[in-house]
Amino acid sequence: MDFNEAAVFVKVVQAGGFSAAARQMGLPTSTVSQRVARLEKRLGVTLLQRTTRKVTLTDVGELFYRHATVGLDHLNEAEAAVNATTEAPCGLLRVTAPTDFGDALLAAIIRRVRQAHPGIEIELFLTDRLVDLVGEGLDVAIRAGELEDSSLVAKGVGMACWALFASPDYLQSAPRLTHPDDLAGHECVQFASLGREEWQLSDSATRLSVPMDGRVIVNDFSVVREMMLAGDGIGLLPTYDCRAEVESGRLVRVLPDWHARADPIHLVYPWQRFVPPKLRAFVDIVAEELQAWLKR
Repeated sequence: MDFNEAAVFVKVVQAGGFSAAARQMGLPTSTVSQRVARLEKRLGVTLLQRTTRKVTLTDVGELFYRHATVGLDHLNEAEAAVNATTEAPCGLLRVTAPTDFGDALLAAIIRRVRQAHPGIEIELFLTDRLVDLVGEGLDVAIRAGELEDSSLVAKGVGMACWALFASPDYLQSAPRLTHPDDLAGHECVQFASLGREEWQLSDSATRLSVPMDGRVIVNDFSVVREMMLAGDGIGLLPTYDCRAEVESGRLVRVLPDWHARADPIHLVYPWQRFVPPKLRAFVDIVAEELQAWLKR
C-alpha cells in the first residue's frame, strides 16, 4: 500500500478540496488529484464525489477516511517516538523552583545540565507561588512539600531536611547543648517559614515544640546562613545547602539526631505522550543531582 496516497486523500478531506490540499502540501493540484485517483483505482471504489465547487465523501470514502486517519496518526506517533530517542537535546527549557531552594544547589544543577548538553537553554523562575505550568508556559518545576493530585507527572527525588547548624567559633564559647531544651540558653536566629514562636524538632521517636524568643527573625535563609557563618548563633538550615560549609569546617551540625521540617522534593512536568529530548535529559540529570544533594 502506498501510504503517500492515503495521506494525500486525508489531506484533501481535511482541507475541503484538491486546491486547498495542494497549497498546504506544496504540490501541484494535478499531482494531488492523480494520487487520489490512483488510490481509488487500486481500491476499486469511489472515495470522493467531485463537483466544480466541492468534494464530498462517499459512504465507503467516509469509512476509509476514519480508518486512514487513525493509521496515519499512529505512524506519526511512531516517527515522533523514534525522533525523541535520537535527537540531541536542545532548545529552551523554562524551569521554576522555590525561592528558598538554595543558590548553590540551583547553580550546580544549571551548570551540570549545560555542561552535558550545551544545546539546552535554561530560563529559571524562582517563586513561592504554585505555578500553573501549562497555563504559564513552563516546562518543569522543582517542588517541595506534599503534592496535590493533578494530571502532572511527578518524579520523587528525595527529602529536604532542615537541621540545626552553628559555627565552631560560636560553639566554643556557648553554653552546653545536648538536648533541644538547652536551646533556651542560646542565641537562635529564626527563619520565619519554620516558626516565629517555636521550633518543631523531631528525632527518630519524639517530636518537641521548642519555644523561641523571636529576637531575630529573618525571611531569607541565605541571611540565616551568613549569620551562622559569622558566629551569631544557631539556626535551622537545609542540610543540602550546607554541604560545602560543613566539609570545610565553617559550620557544624548540632544536635545531629534532631531535625525540623523534612519536605519531599519532586520534579513535576505536564504529561505528554512523547517527552522532548531536552526535558527528558534535564529530568534525568537533575534527579540524579538532587538525590546526591538531598542525602541526609
